[in-house]
Amino acid sequence: MSEPQSEIQHFTKHWQQQLAEAFNNIDDLCRYLDLSPDDLPVSTAAVEDFPLRVPLSFAACIEKGNPHDPLLRQVLPIKDELFAYPGFSNDPVGDLAAATRTSVLHKYHGRVLFINTGSCAINCRYCFRRNFPYADLQLGKQKETTAIQAIRDDASISEVILSGGDPLLLSDARLARLMQQLNGIKHLKRIRIHSRLPIVLPARITDELIDTIRQSPQQIVMVVHCNHANEISARVIAACNALKNSGITLFNQSVLLKGVNDNAEILCELSERLFGNGVIPYYLHLLDKASGTGHFEVSETEALALIKQVQAALPGYLVPKLVKEQAGAASKQPVF
Repeated sequence: MSEPQSEIQHFTKHWQQQLAEAFNNIDDLCRYLDLSPDDLPVSTAAVEDFPLRVPLSFAACIEKGNPHDPLLRQVLPIKDELFAYPGFSNDPVGDLAAATRTSVLHKYHGRVLFINTGSCAINCRYCFRRNFPYADLQLGKQKETTAIQAIRDDASISEVILSGGDPLLLSDARLARLMQQLNGIKHLKRIRIHSRLPIVLPARITDELIDTIRQSPQQIVMVVHCNHANEISARVIAACNALKNSGITLFNQSVLLKGVNDNAEILCELSERLFGNGVIPYYLHLLDKASGTGHFEVSETEALALIKQVQAALPGYLVPKLVKEQAGAASKQPVF
């Protein structure tokens, strides 16, 4: 089916304009998807707690008229978010305990994580940082300078991870300034960028952005976040190809989500589509137990059964590592 003219025009706009036109209202999103809010368990209270934000580039991948679409489930605010599930909290992975005076997270040996921005192009309802106090910890210019100096002074740090929010929501100029400061640190081997934008807002992957990233003498690794093969549109493929062809190593991390990808066939298709487009399946995370996300949880027992089915169906290099994050642990914890 061909795209409506209005969508064709939308996708010719600058990525920032596309982002500005993202859906932020349940009624508008449902109208676009030929759904009635009255037939869905939507919650305006959940929106007040964690706003709705869905770019058209992602919404266009959702099957219209299907209230059970796995992509819709990732972004639709529903009443289940208001239920207090036992064991769920506002800081499930111990980010606040790992925050340093320079506003970086130093959780694992040899790596530090920058919270560059609290903004995302899409508000995923299962987000483990949906309750994170970004205003207190994201890097402004002064904190950024202090953090860079702290990295210069610590020769044990070999990798900087740009995170958020989503670091690719920073302007090219801001990214360039940050990269230039990191470039002169000799003991730094890699810069890793964690971003959902190549998947949900592929227009962000411009020639200018790639030129900015390629200025770095360090190896650049980008970890994208895709949970279902239906997210991989032609525009996403083009964005991934542009990144790959520029020499950036691409990995994917997914979250195992009930009602989205808790099915071996779906996980296999995701791995095949990713690898077929130059992205290595890297991690399959168990849900981080953030308040408001309990309805997405898949048990460890179920997860292990699923990954065994995936292992039986795919070559080893297409099987993501099943992991969970445990506050205070020295690394991601494998699930056996």
